[in-house]
Amino acid sequence: MAVETKESKTLLKEVDEIIQEHGATVDELIPILLDVNRAMGYLSPDALEQIGEQLHIPASRVMSVASFYDMLSFEPQGKHVIKFCENAPCHVEGGREVWHALQHELKIGNGETTKDKKWTLKTTSCIGQCAEGPVILIDDEIISHVTAEKVPQILARYK
Repeated sequence: MAVETKESKTLLKEVDEIIQEHGATVDELIPILLDVNRAMGYLSPDALEQIGEQLHIPASRVMSVASFYDMLSFEPQGKHVIKFCENAPCHVEGGREVWHALQHELKIGNGETTKDKKWTLKTTSCIGQCAEGPVILIDDEIISHVTAEKVPQILARYK
């Protein structure tokens, strides 16, 4: 484990609390990973190691499970994560213009986080709302029928 700082001790205490809430069993690995990712904004190497130790499974297994899921991140994310559906149904309904508007408003590209750490922008293959495209997912909120003109107002709701 890396040298512990006051910040890392606080984060690891939070990981402990999440594990205690779920129970330290392998059956709870995915819910634990999701909650740690949500609380910390990503899964740090220290957090993954601690999860493995407390669940009595190798860190490689924790990493293997965590790397399977697109909604988990190994890099710090912004306070709000925008996932933009780039599948064909959203694309033909104006998705390209929405994507450009998001990039323009946030001044970042795919997979990047704003300097103020407020936003992370990512593409995804499908959100499952094809009949309502273009669609974006901000945190856990699905927003459908998005247009380029609506992007500034949508983002303003999260200020």
